[in-house]
Formats: sequence, structure tokens, C-alpha cells
Amino acid sequence: MMQSTASQLPHPKECRRLRRSQSLTQTQVAVTLGVSLEEVRDWENGLTEPHGRRRRAYARLLAEWAAHERTEGSARDWTTTRPLTPHQAFDGLYRFCAPALVRQAYLLTGRTALAREAVERAFQLAWQRWPEVALDRDPPSWVRAAAHDWALSPWHRFRLRHRRCDAPADPADRALLDALLTLSPIHRRTLVLHDGAGLGLAETAAETEASTAAAAARLQRARETLSDLVPDQAAPEVLPDRMADLAMSVRLRAARPPAVRSVGERKARRGNRMAVVFTAALVGATALTLNMATDHYERPVPEGTAVIDLPPQVAMGPLSAQQQRLRLLLKKQAHKGPARLVPQAR
Repeated sequence: MMQSTASQLPHPKECRRLRRSQSLTQTQVAVTLGVSLEEVRDWENGLTEPHGRRRRAYARLLAEWAAHERTEGSARDWTTTRPLTPHQAFDGLYRFCAPALVRQAYLLTGRTALAREAVERAFQLAWQRWPEVALDRDPPSWVRAAAHDWALSPWHRFRLRHRRCDAPADPADRALLDALLTLSPIHRRTLVLHDGAGLGLAETAAETEASTAAAAARLQRARETLSDLVPDQAAPEVLPDRMADLAMSVRLRAARPPAVRSVGERKARRGNRMAVVFTAALVGATALTLNMATDHYERPVPEGTAVIDLPPQVAMGPLSAQQQRLRLLLKKQAHKGPARLVPQAR
């Protein structure tokens, strides 16, 4: 019995790509179709195929996803025919990259608030340097590198609000997240870029500023560590899907593009004001120093030395009666002697 064209299924890889384009997990698809999670995994890995009513429902769901993707693509093509303003270009880049970057940042940090903060800081920096980012060969890679750098900054360990990990409810997802957080930051970033973001080995090496051999060694080391901690989830054909499910298991929502732009502009203005105030204070301090400083050399006053072995100076006391009579006599008599000794009244 031949199957109808309406129930034709695409390749398992295409099924997985369509599901990811809608930001859905395998668990959500299983709930929508009323099947188990293991069946959906087998369908997307090509191990089994649905039959009967399940096949028709799955094919109809895939067709809806494909139609939605074509509609978005045509709308995007129509909007790109017109020249975009910087605000429109930034908003388009944000809507295209932010949802995936938030999930990647969560895999790197295990904290929802820090993941949102890293993505928003990266786009604020991109808006401040928009001419540079707009002319970059790959703007999404520029923003992704900035977001990952902020998410893995070692200074976050001193922030009390980001010390608590936001673990998912599912035990398997929680075990995978704990295993990811045991990796070193560079191994975790390499694994998320290659298996989480789907980059090639050369692109992963370029983004982590390492050689291809070093990136391959880091990736192999990270996979071996996960194989020891969560062997049922670390297989190369299963790990990308499990990481995607983990990233979608928590509520992650980035801010709207206008809010990110406005916050970035406020921070830029605040930074400019602080720079102006600091420059004015520095100029004032320099001018005050130049005004108060001496403009010539002043010899230091030497310290005095004590003179010893001299009798103390004795103050004269009152005149005696004989001395007073002699004094009066001298005042009454005229001076006889050289003219130079006689005082002249003038």
C-alpha cells in the first residue's frame, strides 16, 4: 500500500532543523503529538518512522513549520530590498541572534539572569560600535564572541546575585547542566560552540582564538569528561539535541531591541559625562598645582647651633644714689672735648 504524498516525511536531519527553527524541544513535540519522548528522538535520529495517525499528524506539523519558515523568509526578503536604517539593521540582528545567544549563555553559566545580562551587554556594546559591527564580515559572530566573553568573565564569582545556579526541573537536564559546569570555561565554550551552536571545528577554533588542533583537543577532552559524568547523554549523535533541550527547558526571554538600544545609549552618555568630569578635575588639579608651586629656588634655612660656655646675660638693676648724683652732674656740665663728641641739638 502506497503512502499519500501528504504524509511524506522529510529527512530526519530536516525534521530536527525545522523543530529547532521554531524553538521547540523534543518534549514539547512529544506532548503536542501525544507520543513519548523516546519516539520523537528515534524519529529525528532516523531509527524508526511513525505510522498511521501519528505519521499524518507529524507530517502535518512539519508542513506547518516549513510554511511558517517560508513566510518569514519571504517577509525578510521583502524587507531587505529596501535600505535599512541603523535602528532597523540593529533590531533585525538582535531578533535574529538574541534568542539563540541567550540559550548559549545559559549553557555557559547555568544562570538565567546572567545569560540575559551577557546578551544585552553584548548588543549594547554592538550598538555603541555600530559602524564597526555593521561593516564586519560576520556581525552575529562579533556579538556572539562579546556575549560569551561577558558570560565567562571571572569577576562574576564575586557577585552575590549570580552565585546561585538556576537548575532545570528535569533530573536528566539537571545532571547534564552540572556536568557542563564542571568543565573549565574554555572547554565549556568550545563544546557549546561546536555541539550547541553547530559551528565547524575551524570556526570554533577561530572564535576561541586557538589553532584547529587545540580546539579539537579541547572538544575531545570536554566530551570525555561528559562521558564519565553523564554517559547516557554524551554520545556525539545525542549531545547536540540534549544541549538544545537543556537550553529550552528554562524560561529565557531577552529584552526588546528598543530597550537594549536605549539602555546602551544611556550608559554611553553616562560614561561620556564621567570622562568629562574626570578630565575637568584633572585639569583643575594641574592648574592649582602650577599656581601654588614655587617658581624659584629658595635656600633652606640652616638649623641653629647652641653656643656653650658663655656667661648668661645679666639684666641691669636700678641705679644707686651715688650713680644717680653722677648722672645729674654729667647732664648739667657742658661737654669739653672734640667737636665730634659734643651732641648738637637739631
